[in-house]
Amino acid sequence: MHPRRSAQEVLLCDLCETLPLQSHCELCNINLCVNCAVKHLSDSSKRHNVMPFLHRKSTNYHKCPDHVDKHCEIYCEKCGVPVCSTCALFGKHKGHDVSDILEKFSAKTESLQKDLEELETRIYPRYKEMASNVETEKAELETKYGKLTTDADEQGEILHREITAIVNRQKSAIAEMKTKHLDALNKNTEEITQKMAELKQIMSDLKSILKSNDVSLTSSYKSRNSQFRTLPPKVRVTLPSFSPQKINKDQLNEMFGSLSPLSINTEHGDTMKSAEAVSSPPVKPLLDEPRVTATIDTGYNFLYSVSCLSEDQVWTRGINKTMKLLNLQSKLLTSIQTKSGNKPTDIAVTRDGDLVYTDTSNNTVNLIKNKQIQTVITLQGWRPLSVCCTVGNDLLVIMYSDREQSKVVRYSGSTEKQSIQFDDQGRPLYSSGPYSDIKYLSENKNLDICVADYTASAVVVVNQSGKLRFRYTGHPSNTKQSFKPRGITTDSQSHILTADGHNDRIHILDQDGQFLRYIHCDLRAPRSLCVDIRDNLFVAEFYTAKVKKIQYL
Repeated sequence: MHPRRSAQEVLLCDLCETLPLQSHCELCNINLCVNCAVKHLSDSSKRHNVMPFLHRKSTNYHKCPDHVDKHCEIYCEKCGVPVCSTCALFGKHKGHDVSDILEKFSAKTESLQKDLEELETRIYPRYKEMASNVETEKAELETKYGKLTTDADEQGEILHREITAIVNRQKSAIAEMKTKHLDALNKNTEEITQKMAELKQIMSDLKSILKSNDVSLTSSYKSRNSQFRTLPPKVRVTLPSFSPQKINKDQLNEMFGSLSPLSINTEHGDTMKSAEAVSSPPVKPLLDEPRVTATIDTGYNFLYSVSCLSEDQVWTRGINKTMKLLNLQSKLLTSIQTKSGNKPTDIAVTRDGDLVYTDTSNNTVNLIKNKQIQTVITLQGWRPLSVCCTVGNDLLVIMYSDREQSKVVRYSGSTEKQSIQFDDQGRPLYSSGPYSDIKYLSENKNLDICVADYTASAVVVVNQSGKLRFRYTGHPSNTKQSFKPRGITTDSQSHILTADGHNDRIHILDQDGQFLRYIHCDLRAPRSLCVDIRDNLFVAEFYTAKVKKIQYL
């Protein structure tokens, strides 16, 4: 007799197989008694849909296309299709691995339910949020472009005022020249008029003498004609002329100012992790007392960087051109020198286990594969600083320009995919000016990009799209010296760890920038950090040139 049927054909619970069934779970496609239904619903990991057995949906079996009187009640694992028993035993699916169609249907139903849940609760809301953000941006266009127009009008008014002032100065100069010219002519006129009055008087006197026929007057007359034959000086004034310069439109445009070009870039869309991927990893609580489990003596005078190759091997760089691979016993496993012969700026290990280093002496990013150095990126006008490898096997490089600006650039191979430099208001995300070349970066498990900005005294975190999430500027208990972060790394719990070299400790933050605790472990000037696959922290001490392996979870 069937184990779940009594002599009276009473249907029993699929789980306990002892009590009569009362309910049916659509998600799991199983029949349940009252007690098992309560236990079944207590499982919160799934969205169970338990209903009275008589209200259950019937399973629609497909008819076999080859045997019309048969239903497909078996699932062929090899071919991935439902088949009937005849096909499975004697037909083209003979010998193939098969399973119960109801079990397959139940598993598939559960998968569909998960897909629906992810679409409804995670994916569609993100699309809706993106659409809302675009609408918000469109709504802000009028204001932002209106401000640009206002700025152009104001600059135009300034230029008009300057031109008007220049014209008025020219007019004043012309009026002053005219006055001087007229004064000179009036003075000349007065001199000539005075001479003419004298001449009239002399002519009148001569006429009187001639008319009188007086011998005495005629004898005493003395001629002055020779005096008046020399005419008064004549004033000659050269009129000023105006020589307009040809207006250079290019110079005028340059003086007026210029618009930066409209840049429309389609950034690669964020890849949302699946529901399984975003499920919380095994929780690893922080230890009350972190402990040093190994110390590596690198042999450098000063130690700048450390990057994990495995749990017991790390790459290091010091003050010279040589990069060393060391084990936990401080044994040198291999070493390699930079192509330029200069000190590398930073190092990182790819997901394939290859070494990457930056070199500011020739503005390059280089990949070392099988001890062969390949230059993958050469920058123009920018100098590479820190580098890290992402979960997607891209390279993130933080760099600064000759103008002391900074940005983070994502590369796939040698191809630039993304540039992160400004926030939503157009303000620089990262510091500029003196010491702006001291920056480190790391990608978090949630794909945030974390930058330790020494000059800004802050950890700057943006999301995968480059939008600012938060800035961490230290903890209030940081009273010894100011917070100046250097090295930075992240772990499987999405913790952010950053080196506070001035205060000889490590800050641990959660993924949202909330301070959790310090790691001390008698550290001396921690400079660079990395975490291995088991969440062991490796700390490079600058002055001792040692790497400490620390267990903190």
